[in-house]
Amino acid sequence: MRKFLLLALAVALNPVIALAEPVTIVAAENFYGDVAKQLGGADVGVASILSNPDQDPHLFEASASTARRIAEARIVIFNGADYDPWMPKLLSASPRSKRKTIEVATLVHKKPGDNPHLWYDPNTMPTVATTLIALLVAIDSNHRADYERRLSKFEEALKPLNEKVGALRRKYAGVSITATEPVFGYMATAIGLDMRNEDFQLAIMNGSEPSPSQIAAFENDLRTREVKVLLYNNQVSEEMTKKMQTVARDSGVPIVGISETEPPATTFQEWMLSQLNALEAALGGNQR
Repeated sequence: MRKFLLLALAVALNPVIALAEPVTIVAAENFYGDVAKQLGGADVGVASILSNPDQDPHLFEASASTARRIAEARIVIFNGADYDPWMPKLLSASPRSKRKTIEVATLVHKKPGDNPHLWYDPNTMPTVATTLIALLVAIDSNHRADYERRLSKFEEALKPLNEKVGALRRKYAGVSITATEPVFGYMATAIGLDMRNEDFQLAIMNGSEPSPSQIAAFENDLRTREVKVLLYNNQVSEEMTKKMQTVARDSGVPIVGISETEPPATTFQEWMLSQLNALEAALGGNQR
């Protein structure tokens, strides 16, 4: 009771306390939204636009409710590099002087035409985290200590993921793999894997038909087991990618599904680690 009375007195003497609200953050993709939640805790309110792991992100169309969320946000985070081209349009349609924007591609020096799956680069999320914390502290300096504490906790939670990347690199650097799309590209580079058939992957990602020579090279890699694993985007269903999975299965090449959207009831770190564990099992011949 005494604590309640003291709080009531404090609110009466300082009306700002009564009006304090969480910092509103809108993330175009739910993995950026998840990181924002981990860093902001109860001091932020986060809404993620792309959050359905069963949906092809490339087919998304923004609604009126999405536009309203962005117009009202204090901070907006989006991928950039033409992965979410609807976001700059919505931002331009609702200019707001106090709104802060984080375009991840700009942070990591990527541009349209580069592989847009930036969150698979182990260096991306630490950069996003420190940038977001700087904005939150500037907007809400009263919670500086809380934000900095959560940043340290977030960085600690990334260590098992980074250790797994290092362990895979030591064991499998130079091993050839392939994929139906370049979703896993940055992570494959971090591990030191030899990613084959990249032209084929880009064609599928961009919605065009791979050339006959690209298709033949891909099939040959699978039939001769030149590659040790086939990765496929489990959010995109196309006849060509289904065909390659069939060829891989018939040839005894392990297949691992990779997603573009973070699954529900998990964290970014857990999601990445689970996919690395699946890849490790496939590379080691222990796929279940």
